[in-house]
Amino acid sequence: MSEPSDNLARMTRAIFYTASTLNGFLADDADSLSWLLSIPQDAATADIAAFTERVGVLVEGSATYEWVLSEEGLLDHPERWQQYYGDRPTFVFTSRELPRVPGADIRFVHGPVRDHWDDIIAAAGARDVWIVGGGDLAGQFVDEGLLDEIVVTFAPATLRSGKPLLPRDLDHSRLELTAVRQAGPFAELTYRLMRPADGA
Repeated sequence: MSEPSDNLARMTRAIFYTASTLNGFLADDADSLSWLLSIPQDAATADIAAFTERVGVLVEGSATYEWVLSEEGLLDHPERWQQYYGDRPTFVFTSRELPRVPGADIRFVHGPVRDHWDDIIAAAGARDVWIVGGGDLAGQFVDEGLLDEIVVTFAPATLRSGKPLLPRDLDHSRLELTAVRQAGPFAELTYRLMRPADGA
């Protein structure tokens, strides 16, 4: 694995930046985001573009990757990957063989997130790591003390069931609210994730 410098590791933040239903689901039971795509996205699209300017590398799970492949038809139109992600490296955590988008810098990995953290930091350079999803993968970064920030855009929608936002037990001693903002029909909350020592 690559060995990032101490300075690089300190500069880089891991951010779980995502959208959620009002009652805390990232996707429906079939891993679909159709509930989100039906909502006007103008304000949110501009915000995502501004956020990705600070991002050097993306990290996502296999369900997220497969949904994007299918929804955007990326195997037939690989240029669409560039439109969304640019030339940023993307680490996909998976235990299965998955198709690769032609021309994209996609790195399929498996096992604990800690095992790949040095490579992720090195790929990010001096910029941030975007944990795209899903919620359990973000939770694994929480478990390892690697997640710095959670930015959730709550949408005016609910689901009876689905994939939870962050299936971990975290209370007020671990989550510091640092920003609240309206973006069109969405409400964006930003939390700093405090390590146990931070709040001591």
